Amino acid sequence: MIKLVMSLVLSFLLGAKLTPGIMAQTPKGYMLGDAVANFQVKNVDGRVITLADYRSQKGLIVVFTSNHCPFSKAYEDRLIALDRMFAPQGYPVLAIMPNDPTIYEDDSFDNMKIRFRDKGYSYPYGMDVTQVASMFGATRTPQVYVLKQTNGQFILEYVGSIDDSPQDNGSVKRRYVEESVGNLLAGRPVPSPITKPIGCAIRSK
Repeated sequence: MIKLVMSLVLSFLLGAKLTPGIMAQTPKGYMLGDAVANFQVKNVDGRVITLADYRSQKGLIVVFTSNHCPFSKAYEDRLIALDRMFAPQGYPVLAIMPNDPTIYEDDSFDNMKIRFRDKGYSYPYGMDVTQVASMFGATRTPQVYVLKQTNGQFILEYVGSIDDSPQDNGSVKRRYVEESVGNLLAGRPVPSPITKPIGCAIRSK
């Protein structure tokens, strides 16, 4: 009975199909505890960035975000704050733009470079050129995945929202990503490993 209730809750949060006896998972994506395969994105400076580039880190905060989405814009300053807080402790932020720029002109590579410069991002901002969002099962911008490096592999420890107040930073009561990384650094389990992402639907190629 408990497993059934947990499956129903996870299915609601992630929008996944429920399979009897099996915990729900992100659509076509990783489950908690999975090892994330290497991937690559094209950074705004033209460099190719891969997951393997972060092997010297304790983990990584991967966020799928975009230029056009008002929810993504509302979270920019909070993402910069997260990177400044946790990058020195081994958990930097990597932002990935997953949308097809032919659908949203604001999400073009040139406009990504402008946004990166104008907002003063402290972290890389890469275009998804290899279907990374599909690999993760990401459906919204912004949507966050916290990875912990364990024995040379990056393990998924958290997926969902940055916090519980998508539009108003002043009304935040739960800072999910901050809680997750703080607990991982302290050697404790993530208190709320799955939350529902709130934002704009991803429309990739």
